[in-house]
Amino acid sequence: MESFPNLVTMFFTRAQENGDTPFLWHKDGRDWASISWRQAAAQVAALADALTEAGLLPGETVMLVSENRPEWCIADLAIMAAGCVTVPTYTTNTERDHQHILDNSGSKAVIVSSAKLARTLMPAVVQSEAHTVISMEPLKSGQRSAVALLDWDDLVHGGETRVDRYAERAASVQRSDLACIIYTSGTGGAPRGVMQSHGAILHNVEACVEVIQSDFGWDDEVFLSFLPLSHAYEHSGGQFFPIGLGGQIYYSGGLDKLMSDIEEVRPTIMVVVPRLFEVIRQRMLKALEKQGGLANFLLSRALAIGGKRYRGHVPLWDKPMDAILHRTLLPKISAKFGGRVKAMVSGGAPLNPEIGIFFHSLGITMLQGYGQTEAGPVISCNRPSAGLKMDTVGPPLMNTQVRIAGDGEILVRGENVMLGYWRNEAETRRVLRDGWLHTGDIGHIDESGRIVITDRKKDLIVNDKGDNVSPQKVEGMLTLQPEILQAMVHGDKRPNIVGLVVPDPDWAREWAEEHGLPHECELLKEHDAFRSAIRAAIDRVNCDLSVTEKVRKFAFADEAFTIENEEMTPSMKIRRHVITQRYADRLAGLYVK
Repeated sequence: MESFPNLVTMFFTRAQENGDTPFLWHKDGRDWASISWRQAAAQVAALADALTEAGLLPGETVMLVSENRPEWCIADLAIMAAGCVTVPTYTTNTERDHQHILDNSGSKAVIVSSAKLARTLMPAVVQSEAHTVISMEPLKSGQRSAVALLDWDDLVHGGETRVDRYAERAASVQRSDLACIIYTSGTGGAPRGVMQSHGAILHNVEACVEVIQSDFGWDDEVFLSFLPLSHAYEHSGGQFFPIGLGGQIYYSGGLDKLMSDIEEVRPTIMVVVPRLFEVIRQRMLKALEKQGGLANFLLSRALAIGGKRYRGHVPLWDKPMDAILHRTLLPKISAKFGGRVKAMVSGGAPLNPEIGIFFHSLGITMLQGYGQTEAGPVISCNRPSAGLKMDTVGPPLMNTQVRIAGDGEILVRGENVMLGYWRNEAETRRVLRDGWLHTGDIGHIDESGRIVITDRKKDLIVNDKGDNVSPQKVEGMLTLQPEILQAMVHGDKRPNIVGLVVPDPDWAREWAEEHGLPHECELLKEHDAFRSAIRAAIDRVNCDLSVTEKVRKFAFADEAFTIENEEMTPSMKIRRHVITQRYADRLAGLYVK
């Protein structure tokens, strides 16, 4: 893949090469509708022109608030084509969140998708420096205000004659110039704006293309976009990576439609988070269990033989059964994922090795990556040619340096490292030292050059005896149990580990039916038999944990950890400090003898 000076030039180059072939797809009723590369380029140029005419100056910031859809990509590219800086934000943000980002970023304009999202956004906009709001869908306004409301459809037409002008204008933008400010959702504290340069994202694109090309071959790639585009992982991996490949992007209708979307779209590459595959695994196990003996036998044999293949060798006596599985079970599993998946690339949170081996055994290639918003975000990625090891996150990407500090912290240096935190020099100095990004992750590099992450530096639990415990490891093992949907363990400066548990609602409902008890989870929590069933699940995990890691006691959480109750980030990581504060008394009670 050629090297580009900036993201906009990369896009216009691919648009010229691909012309009228499909680029962006969305559901129009029951059918998929596409926007071609040529049409997208014209809309980008027209919208960039509109932003300039609205008074936006090069270097000024524009907030983007939208769910995943073709307009998201066009808006992002248009902002950059106008010489401005994109500030993506989560659709789940509260008015307070929007106000913080508007004030901190100093955004002069906002692009929003719908009236629904505008309800929490507009009260913050009128108290900010923003003078223009562009809405992808019509907004009703009862009276005029100081903020100009512009309609998307009025702005994105007639750009065909302006494409060359904006392509030429983009050529002056350097890789070191600021492309976007992505606010980390943060598992603690107020979001910080990470300044990503054009070069940081291009570094990721070029390095990830090298992984795909060397291990799988580069063809007509099809992506299904599902994770929030406001997250750095999807922004780089689910938008600019496909653009670099000249691929097609389909926008999923959401979690409840994801599996049907996968079957229809038949993606070749998909960017995912581990939690998604934990859920899919549980659903597959339940579905096969209901099918009875033969299905369960085939699954158990597939997992056993797949485990041997993962470890490097399928014995001769397993070959006949392996051949049967490749004609019976495995094609059905492959069809559920569209039938042509090269790789599911997992990132955003640690992937439990058991999950990776499970799907690998069923013929779905899982590549665990590692990164941070502060690093483009991708730092490393597993690949078959380097030897898949699910307890590692693979070797560093091309042109990325990684070393381990004396205290075990992972340090990163390369073009993918951020320019710094927006308007936060103190935090920038703390994290960026001598050109090295201090990730806050603890790990080591194995004998084959693959990074192994053991925990977050700040998340490590240190008990009252000074022993270190990885909460993510224990929580990951707990949530693999069918009885447990979510879990958080606790024990800093305490004699032992305790946990908060959210029961799996589907399992709880089935258990209640079998025992003739009410289906409401709140009522079930009062029954000793239900509590004993959850305790048994925790004890199964304890059998594989060290003495210091074992969960001695547990309590039920009042509700699931969600983005809406601010107990989970949009990238599906639990906000440990929020949960700990909410359940402080309950956790303390678990230590009372």
